[in-house]
Amino acid sequence: MLKRHLSVANVLSCIALFVALGGVAYAAVKIPPNAVKARNIARQAVTNPKIKREAVTSGKIRNGSVNAVDLGAGQVTGEKLGTGAVTGKKIAKKAVSERTIANEAVTIAKLGKEAVDASKISTSLWEQLVRNVAYESASSASDSEPNKTATANCPKGKEAVGGGVRLEGELAEVAVTGSYPLSTGNSRTGWVALAHETGPGEAGNWSVVAFVVCAEL
Repeated sequence: MLKRHLSVANVLSCIALFVALGGVAYAAVKIPPNAVKARNIARQAVTNPKIKREAVTSGKIRNGSVNAVDLGAGQVTGEKLGTGAVTGKKIAKKAVSERTIANEAVTIAKLGKEAVDASKISTSLWEQLVRNVAYESASSASDSEPNKTATANCPKGKEAVGGGVRLEGELAEVAVTGSYPLSTGNSRTGWVALAHETGPGEAGNWSVVAFVVCAEL
C-alpha cells in the first residue's frame, strides 16, 4: 500500500520541506555576533516595543541628534536635569520672562552682591532710595531778638530727604513760623527753620534749631 502512494513528486517535495526547515533552524541558531548589520534591517523594523528597556543610553545617542522637536511636551522636567546642567550660555536671550518665573522664585539669597544697580531700577523707584544717610543741624543765636532763622545744610553730594525745627530757651511767648527744605536749582540742599516772639513784651533768651536728614540719591 505504501509503494502505491509514493511518487517522484512526493519524494522531492518532502526533501525540499526538510531542507527548508533545516535551513531556518540552522540560521536561527548559528548567526554569529555582530553578523546583523544596519543594512540588513528594514526601515522602521526596529520599533519601541522591540528595544530592550534602558538599551539606548546616553553614549549611544549622537551629539546633537535629539532636538526640541523630538521631545514631547513636558518631558524634560526639573528633576531630570543634572545639577549645573543649565548654564547661562544654554539659555536663549529673553527666554526667561515674567510668565516663566514662578511666584517668589527669585529671592534675595539668589541675587548676587550688587546685582541690582541703578541701571536695573526704574528712575522713579531709584529716586526714592536713600544711601549714606547723614544728620545735620544748625542753631540761631540764643538771645531776645524777636525773629530767628536757622538753616541746616546737607554735605556736598547729598540732598535733604526730611527735616524739622526745634525751639530752645524761654519759650512762653515764642512760636514756629516756618519749616521747609532749602532748594538750590533742582536739588534740596538743606532745611530752613523760622520762629518769632508772639507776646507784647520782650521775651527771654531763646533760639531756633533746624535739623535735616540728608542722603545720596
